[in-house]
Amino acid sequence: MTDSSTATPAPLATVLVVDDTPTNLSLMSDLLGDLYTVKVATGGARALKIARSDTPPDLILLDIMMPEMDGYEVCRQLQADEKTRSIPIIFLTARNESSDEQLGLELGAVDYITKPISPPIVLARVKNHLALKHLRDLDQVRMEMLKEEKLLLNQEKQLLELEQMKTDRLMLNILPRPIAERLKRGEKNIAGSYGESTILFSDLVGFTEFSSRISSAELVKLLNDLFTRFDKRAEMLGLEKIKTIGDSYMAAAGIPIPRSDHAELCADMALGMFEDLQSFNTAHGKSVGMRIGLNSGPVVAGVIGFTKFSYDLWGNTVNTASRMESTSTTGRAQVSTSTYQELKDLFAFQPNGVQECKGLGQVETYLLGARLNPGS
Repeated sequence: MTDSSTATPAPLATVLVVDDTPTNLSLMSDLLGDLYTVKVATGGARALKIARSDTPPDLILLDIMMPEMDGYEVCRQLQADEKTRSIPIIFLTARNESSDEQLGLELGAVDYITKPISPPIVLARVKNHLALKHLRDLDQVRMEMLKEEKLLLNQEKQLLELEQMKTDRLMLNILPRPIAERLKRGEKNIAGSYGESTILFSDLVGFTEFSSRISSAELVKLLNDLFTRFDKRAEMLGLEKIKTIGDSYMAAAGIPIPRSDHAELCADMALGMFEDLQSFNTAHGKSVGMRIGLNSGPVVAGVIGFTKFSYDLWGNTVNTASRMESTSTTGRAQVSTSTYQELKDLFAFQPNGVQECKGLGQVETYLLGARLNPGS
């Protein structure tokens, strides 16, 4: 428990008395001295200097009739200065005309007392106006605190918005936009069936042997360069990148937004990927090869995972596309009959015979060539 006898007393309020008559200054000092810290000034210039100091008064008792600068002018200058505007001013004067009082109040004084004074009235009004100033000061402190809290809240809001933007950007890096939007809305068990789609698989040839001769950092750097080229092309064409596994790349068209030209998009992607690989090999002095496989048909797509989300595809169409890649010729894109039927009027094809595909049996295949009409 705190010993109240040792508590530091609250500092006394400071009252500045401004009057050019020494006896008036002495009278007011005696009246107020037991209750407040009293400062005196015999003229307007001195009063302004005290009010603008680092220790301004809490209240000013101001005479009007003074040489050089009268009380009205002192009041005007105090009210015009933002630093002194909040100091309450009580005129204490022998001028008792109502017009004098009106002018003083219009200039910003909080009260007007005429001489000869009534000590109890002076004490009561000084006490009341100091109490009001104390409340105003508390309100000002609260306002400043509210401003700081608002500023902090705005900063926190901006940080939260920035983090949300980062989260959204990260989510869009791993999920299609429509799927990411559904996740943000709180949907769970996101899955869908798509009757028409085309799946693309690619795999680098000779990359494993080549990668064994370079550092892991260099390997990642090279793969990132190549797959970034693929990503940009997929984004340009409107394909959905599904994932990469090692040096394999998987993309799809027609999901999650159905579109009738899904096979055509994947064919353009496949041919473009060979162009990207050629540019990559030229830039790095490499001779990496690639196989690509395409297959069209229905798939099931959905989001799996709890702490790390992944958008993936399932079904026989996906398995067949993978087999089209693994049995393809290096430097060519091999397609199934279903994809060939979608594209035979748009692209040149070379029959590639029947391929024995693990788990699927024999599958008739074709090797994708150039567009029949490059401008289409």
